[in-house]
Amino acid sequence: MTTQTEVKLNDVDIEAVGALVSAVAEDPEKGQTDWSATVTWKGAFRSEVSIRDFDPIPSDEPAGLGGTDTAPNPVEQVLGALGNCLAVGYAANATAAGVEIRDLKIELSGDVNLESFLGLKPGHAGYGGLSVKVHLDSDASEEQLAALHDKVVNSSPVGHTLQNPVPVRIDLA
Repeated sequence: MTTQTEVKLNDVDIEAVGALVSAVAEDPEKGQTDWSATVTWKGAFRSEVSIRDFDPIPSDEPAGLGGTDTAPNPVEQVLGALGNCLAVGYAANATAAGVEIRDLKIELSGDVNLESFLGLKPGHAGYGGLSVKVHLDSDASEEQLAALHDKVVNSSPVGHTLQNPVPVRIDLA
């Protein structure tokens, strides 16, 4: 009889993460991944995004912006995407460093200029800036937490996407 033991810290399967790191280190092409999503309009300002085999994720605008407030709007979802990406980064990197996370909460906020979005004046219609506060409860030392934080911030795919210009081509099919 064979038994398989999963080694976990922070509910992360350490062996699975280690195997992924080893596989990409041995063959960097395995580190190049493609992701996709399909958005379907549902009327008014409602739409939903389909990603892999998951249930569709709805989107809407608040009533004050002409929507029906049935779901988060796209700019709120950007905040959520960044926060979720950072949470994955903390969980993965803390686990790799042997740091136990007791609790993690990430607060995000940002400002959007509606004048540009509505076409009332030229300018940047996206976030003017984002503020992120990470509340991390752990027995780790301040030095360990600072190193963990730096590693997460410097390796977040969503964080890097938001902080650096990324070519975007939008074609009408």
